[in-house]
Amino acid sequence: MKYWLMKSEPDVYSIDQLHKDKTTPWEGVRNYQARNYMQKDMQVGDLVLFYHSNAEPPGVAGIAKVSKLAFPDKTQFEKKSEYFDAKATKEKPIWFCVEVEYVAKFKNLVSLSDLRDNEKLSDMVVLQKGSRLSVQPVEKKHFDIVKKMGGL
Repeated sequence: MKYWLMKSEPDVYSIDQLHKDKTTPWEGVRNYQARNYMQKDMQVGDLVLFYHSNAEPPGVAGIAKVSKLAFPDKTQFEKKSEYFDAKATKEKPIWFCVEVEYVAKFKNLVSLSDLRDNEKLSDMVVLQKGSRLSVQPVEKKHFDIVKKMGGL
């Protein structure tokens, strides 16, 4: 099993919305490295730290898990979508997404400053200078610490 951190702006899609929906395709990722993680590395059952970005404060709000392997992101074909890609075709899709399933909401949001304040997390990818990927790997030891900080 692998561990991941996936970012979403809570006013676009929050942990509470995932709880209500139960599952969702993780659509709209338009970074090749993040896409490659979903397409080549994620497996069903992998656990995900659900991170609220562009929020006050930003931080990890809960846990999800990968419930379906990578498949073509339908938004790349939708002309009205902000994620439309004219170069993508149904025969040769460019963008892929996985489906994620709700697991739990943290009792306490683990804010970005909380993450930074924990020296055991100092080498966590999300805390590295210039790290802006919306999908990124997380070490099990970091996942376990953040989960505990969140009250689970």
